[in-house]
Amino acid sequence: MGSVKDLEILEKPTADTMGVGRFHFSDRYSIFDWGGMPDLIEGKGAALCLMGAYCFERLEEKGIKTHYRGLLNEYGQIVKFGNLSKPANTMEIDLVNVYRPNSSVKDGKLTYDYSTYTRSLKNCLIPLEIIYRNGLPEGSSVFKRLEQCQIGIEELGLTHYPRQGERFSKPIFDVSTKLEEKDRYLTWKEAQGIAGLATEEVEDVRETLFMINRTITQLALKADLENEDGKIELAFNPERKLMVVDVVGTLDECRFTYQGLHVSKEIVRQFYRKTGWFKEVEEAKKKAEEIGIKDWQTLVRSQPSKLDPLLKTIISEMYMAASNEVTERRIFDVPSLAETVKKYRGYMETV
Repeated sequence: MGSVKDLEILEKPTADTMGVGRFHFSDRYSIFDWGGMPDLIEGKGAALCLMGAYCFERLEEKGIKTHYRGLLNEYGQIVKFGNLSKPANTMEIDLVNVYRPNSSVKDGKLTYDYSTYTRSLKNCLIPLEIIYRNGLPEGSSVFKRLEQCQIGIEELGLTHYPRQGERFSKPIFDVSTKLEEKDRYLTWKEAQGIAGLATEEVEDVRETLFMINRTITQLALKADLENEDGKIELAFNPERKLMVVDVVGTLDECRFTYQGLHVSKEIVRQFYRKTGWFKEVEEAKKKAEEIGIKDWQTLVRSQPSKLDPLLKTIISEMYMAASNEVTERRIFDVPSLAETVKKYRGYMETV
């Protein structure tokens, strides 16, 4: 069971062959690495499932390999998105092996051993989150990293200090760990080292990211959405060829804006950033890093509050409306995205 979707294993992968699994998308949500939050957002799971499936199918049309097999319809059949008549929240996928790095405390610091990842390893998840940034909207982690001197503008490929809301003529590519207790940003050289990638494989990763970014940007424009940034996960298939895994192109994997307002999970993050619980989370993560412990959540005394009910309804409609408009099929009976964003704008003016 994951934070927002559950994995059912139908056939386990072996060292040389892929298995078969199913993602069951829930209405749960997760932020700041906390895990499940106290609310359910109605329709969110099915909206993510359908939007992700649609994006996978468009990527495959462009020759990009994915682990997507199809959607489970109401009759128990695996079908493609175009053959679906009702919302679905189950996606069938190919499975690869996941090799988690061993952790230990050295000199008071939590360290991870990635020696399993060699250039001969195949049929496995690449232990990285790979990120594209077409701009830097409000809430982007880049600003925090720059302020704390965790990264310089040169490492981002910029010639000037960026401003909030800035759009780039060409995307910035970023990378972080995937299988650690807390995501940790890396240089591309560090990423290549821990994942056991050859130089040409790093270039393949970047080229795949570029093509996915371009495809999602084009799809988002159908709903008048700006594709600000997004993340993908990759794996090697049994021939050690790149394959896109997990989910892509949804409101959880991407940060979209509509006429300057967020239409993504960032809305939920903004709500909780104003709470005392969030301050505790930030302090706990920092302290855990200082003393070298994995379970930073144990240092947080309070629990997150529930979402404001009106905001929760708006977010629910937003997920479903975005799915309708990106896929150009009105599978969910909700107002248009424009109407929902108008409601959200009015809500923001009252808080």
